[in-house]
Order: sequence, then C-alpha cells, then structure tokens
Amino acid sequence: MRLSGEDHAKVTAAVAAAERNTVGEIVTIVARRSDAYHDVGLHWAVLAMLLVLALLATFPGAIDAIHLLSGDPWNEHVSTGTALTVATFLAAATYLLVRYLLAIPALRMALTPGATKTRRVHARALTLFRASAEHRTAAATGVLLYLSLDEHRAEIVADAGIHSRVSADVWGHAMAVLLEAVKDERPGDGMAAAVAEIGVVLAEHFPRTGSNPNELPDRLIEL
Repeated sequence: MRLSGEDHAKVTAAVAAAERNTVGEIVTIVARRSDAYHDVGLHWAVLAMLLVLALLATFPGAIDAIHLLSGDPWNEHVSTGTALTVATFLAAATYLLVRYLLAIPALRMALTPGATKTRRVHARALTLFRASAEHRTAAATGVLLYLSLDEHRAEIVADAGIHSRVSADVWGHAMAVLLEAVKDERPGDGMAAAVAEIGVVLAEHFPRTGSNPNELPDRLIEL
C-alpha cells in the first residue's frame, strides 16, 4: 500500500474540515511499519535450533545415519564426541539458515505474532503522540490518528483534556472505518473517514468557542 499525493490532500482536507467545529486538534501520521522485528527473527532461529537438538535427542538413530554418510562406513560405533559434533553442526546450520531467511522483511513480518505487532504499534503511537501532540495545545485537546501499514494496525491517542472526558471505546467506529479501508488497500480513504469520525466526537464534547487557532499541522505526516 502506498499513499499518493491525492491521498495526502484528502486527509489534510478532512482534518481542516473536522477542526472547524471543535477546539480539538487532530494529527495524522502514517508509517510503513512500527518496528523492524529483528528480535522476532532471532527468537525463531533459536527456537529452530533447539527443535533440531530435541529431535536428535528423540531420534538418536539420525546421528548414526549422518555418520554413515560422512564417516567410515565400516565403523558403526559413533563416539560421544562425534555425536556432539554432529549435533552442534546441525544446530548451528539450522540457526544460520533461519536467521538468513528471516532477514527478508516480508517473511519476518508474516511470522511475527499478532500480539507482538499490536504492542509495538501501540508503543510507537505513544512515542509519536508525545512528540507531536501531547501538551501542544492550550486546552490539552490534541488527538493522534496513527496508522502502521505493514501491520494493518492503527491507534488513536488523545491528550489529557480529551481522555478525561471521552472513553476509549468512543473511538471504535473511527477505527473500524479506517481498518476496513486499509484491508481494501485504500489507506487514504480510511484515514480521511476516520478523521471525520474523530471530528464528530470532538465537536460533541469540545465544540468550537470564539477564536479557534490552528495549533497543530493539518497535513498528513508520512514516515
């Protein structure tokens, strides 16, 4: 999925429209991914290595078969040292092979547990919120809409002034329309629709009063 210039313009216009009726401020950020997940590749490699050792312990005859292929066929006895050498070699080869395969980002992403993706996306959203929206408005009414494309996950993080009056489940419909569009590979449409839904909530709880300065940028930020 990619966001075009038209997508950027669409989201920026949606933010401007949503903020016309509220003192709230909306920041939109889209990232390709929230983490590289290199540690996941390491964990799978270690697990595969341990699995090889467990299989050799369960089926010790495999070491004899490997010894016959590489050693002296007239000597059927496999010493303890030879057995350990074979086991160590197979474990190391398995570890390196899995690490090499999981250097491919798409494969590493596919093998990353969903719960891990959710935690990493949430952590990245909080970090970006603190850098872009938290305590940056006079009434603490900033909201971050964050989409992580590769994980197909999104987060809505609200500033203290909003969080104290609006429960987290209120944002459920905005998240639903966003993720539905992302599944159809229309991230720009999803972001714009979610912004409109966030604007409805903000207008209800934080309607515009008097002057309404634009305290945070309306443009879509793509990382």
